[in-house]
Parts: sequence; C-alpha cells; structure tokens
Amino acid sequence: MLNEKSILITGGTGSFGKMFAKLIFKKYPKVKRLVILSRDEQKHYQMEMEYPEKDYPAIRYFLGDVRDESRLVSAFEGIDIVIHAAAMKHVHISEYNPMECVKINVLGAENVINAAFKTGVKKVVALSTDKAAAPINLYGATKLTSDKLFIAANNIKGKRDLTFSVVRYGNVMGSNGSVMPFFLKKRNEGVLPITDKRMTRFNISLEEGCEMVFNAIENAWGGEIFVPKIPSYKIVDVATAIGPNCKQVEVGIRPGEKLHEEMITSSDSFNTLDLGKYYVILPQQPAFNIADYKKHFNAKEVPAQFCYNSGTNDQWETVEGIRKLVKQYVDPTFEA
Repeated sequence: MLNEKSILITGGTGSFGKMFAKLIFKKYPKVKRLVILSRDEQKHYQMEMEYPEKDYPAIRYFLGDVRDESRLVSAFEGIDIVIHAAAMKHVHISEYNPMECVKINVLGAENVINAAFKTGVKKVVALSTDKAAAPINLYGATKLTSDKLFIAANNIKGKRDLTFSVVRYGNVMGSNGSVMPFFLKKRNEGVLPITDKRMTRFNISLEEGCEMVFNAIENAWGGEIFVPKIPSYKIVDVATAIGPNCKQVEVGIRPGEKLHEEMITSSDSFNTLDLGKYYVILPQQPAFNIADYKKHFNAKEVPAQFCYNSGTNDQWETVEGIRKLVKQYVDPTFEA
C-alpha cells in the first residue's frame, strides 16, 4: 500500500510520529520517502539519532511549523500522503494560552489543507481526539473545528484526486503527558494525585492508533471520521495498578476536564455506521453515495441516540490487565 509512496507527518517527532515511522519501515520497506516535519530542532536531533539517514535512506527531517503555510507548501512538494499529527494538546495549557491553541490547531489545519490543494498530495489523514466530541474545553473545541475543516475540504477540492479524512481516538498509553508515565514518576513519593475517583477514559496503544491511520489511508472515501472500538479504564484502577501501596488523594478536576469522554455523541448517531472493527461518522453532505458505501463495507447503522462514552462502555481494562499494558507499552522494567 505505501511502498513507492512519499509520506509526510506533521508533528512527526512526537510519540505518534516515531511509532508511525517504526511501523512504516517494518511494514513497507520500499517506502519512497518519509518526511518528518516538526518545529522542534532538539526532537529532530534526537529522532535522527534513532533513525539516521545513512541507515534509513528514505527518511528526511524538515524543520517547519504548521502556522507557516508557505513552508508547508515547500514540504508537501512530491508528497503523496500527509498525516497531520501536529497539535497543541494539553488542556490546561490551551486554556491559559487560547490564541496559541487556535493558531496551531485551527489555522494550522487550514494551512495543511491549502498546502495540499497547492501541491500533488493525494490523501490527507488528520488525527483527532475524544475531546473533540461535545467539547467543553478550548483544546476540544479547536480539534472539533479542525475536524470540520478537513471534512469540508472534500467539498472544495474540485477535480483534484485528493481525499481528506479524520481518525479520532482516546488516551494513548505512554504518550507524552499521559497519565501512566505520570503515575510511574509519582509512585516513589507514596502518593498518587487523582483528579476525581469517578473519572474514566478510553484507552488505546500507539500501535493501534497507527493501525487506524493505515486503515484510513487504505479505505477512506473522503470526509469520514473513523472511531475505534476500544476499552475504557477507571483512573483509580490505573493508580492501583501502578502504585498498589500508594495513597490516592483527590485533587479535583482541572479546568476544561470531563469526568467521562465521548467519541461519538447521540447527535452524531444519525450519521454513524458500524464497520465491525471501527465506527465511522459520515459527513452530513457526503460526496459519495451512502448506499454504495454501506454495501462496500457491509456497514450497519447504529441504534438511534447511540453514543460512545468512556463511562458507559461495555469493554473495561482490569487492574491486572493495566499492569501488563504498562509493562508492554510504557515501561518494560515496570513491576507493581
């Protein structure tokens, strides 16, 4: 699928970008070019130590910022597929620096779209978040806006051989700023701060997130939001799994946080299909025939008023299961 293709990842030096690069070289050894675009030169340097060009001749490191459209146009020349992973993602930092969040997550998304229009890009897959569904914080609101921009871009692409789609998933195990690495650092202090003991979140590994992107590259018709069927966890179970002898102290929900996250709201249910492994939220004005889409993917409509919520999910991680996941995906040296 990706052999002989040129691929670019915005925000490519982050957790997702590094895992995606690893899987690209494993699954598609004949990839023509893999361009890592990021504004952080130190992360570029660190990633180049892990993936030097002499050992990975397809890789390229490109300093650039999604707020700079002209730089994106230069970077996108000769690229077939763009994965848009660059984002400002910390909820509380976004609340304190709102316009910076808007510039990166909204205007940056528009710049990616415009750069794709101006070059020969064939596919764009944008990463979203569960916080974009019924958002109550600025980060979620900007990512919902970003999702809408990418979906609507399919309506103004003209005769270009180009599709835009979105992949939306929940908390990624071991990613920068996530709760599992945080608890691992704090457990030596004997106290784990819990925002609220009722809190739940969706859970996915980086590999599973990357596989969703591969799926979108291969199967998207344009305008879809792909949502995985994944388990939830209770925050207290994560704390118990990582620090069974630690005291759990409630510190209160931070500004902009929810008790539970949604990936599909009841309002989305009218446009949502069950594809088996994934759900897909179709655009309200698709550029394709929905009956043909359903037949092609053997898709089923979800029940009326269906919603996909981390607190009412029917799949749950156990304490013991979380311990295995921490050891497998976050810290191989971990022992409870």
